[in-house]
Amino acid sequence: MNKDCLFCRIVAGEIPSTRIYEDAQVMAFRDINPAAPQHILLIPRRHIHSVAALEPGDAVLMGHLLLSARAVAEQEGFAETGFRCVLNTGEDGGQTVGHLHLHLLAGRQMHWPPG
Repeated sequence: MNKDCLFCRIVAGEIPSTRIYEDAQVMAFRDINPAAPQHILLIPRRHIHSVAALEPGDAVLMGHLLLSARAVAEQEGFAETGFRCVLNTGEDGGQTVGHLHLHLLAGRQMHWPPG
């Protein structure tokens, strides 16, 4: 755990969140500043700064993160209508919290390019 990391503190229960899914490796909670009617963040429980910090041994975790996103989409009822998964990396990529996180967005038509 990184004591200076917002998401590590959420994992530890120090900061409240609306958790909707969790297992031994991943947790999911609603974004407090949603960009879509459904905006859920999925994070690994272990601190990883970003996609750029991933190592070959993290391949199974990243697969599990994506499968968890699918499970959440099914649980929340938007798997059939569609959703978007976004992983921002670094300042230019739009990452605002230094803990790897996947944005699961749904509930409206997604446009391309995203911006």
